Amino acid sequence: MIGPDEQTDQEQVKALQDEVDQLRQALVSRALVDQAIGVVITVGGLRREQGWEVLKHISQHTNVKLREVARCLVEWPVRRRLPEVIRRALPAAMKHARARSGAEADACEREPEVSCGRPG
Repeated sequence: MIGPDEQTDQEQVKALQDEVDQLRQALVSRALVDQAIGVVITVGGLRREQGWEVLKHISQHTNVKLREVARCLVEWPVRRRLPEVIRRALPAAMKHARARSGAEADACEREPEVSCGRPG
């Protein structure tokens, strides 16, 4: 029979194993997202932060999880095709990212020390 201390220890070990598994999955997802951003900025001639905006925009407007959007975009150069929903959302997402960056650039010119964190 397992004593109370041993059961608590087993529960703690299980909780730590679960946490390690979640952290490993997060690292894999992060790498996948970074690769997808690279694909988007290469295809669209965007900056890194715009690439991130594109991924978020596609995910939010297609109801597809961000890591799935990232996976599809990373596989796109090899497979030479995107799922229809992502293919249709990509141009609008790029346009949105460019427009958003343009608005931020305009704000930087008006109020550089507040909007951009530039020294005054």
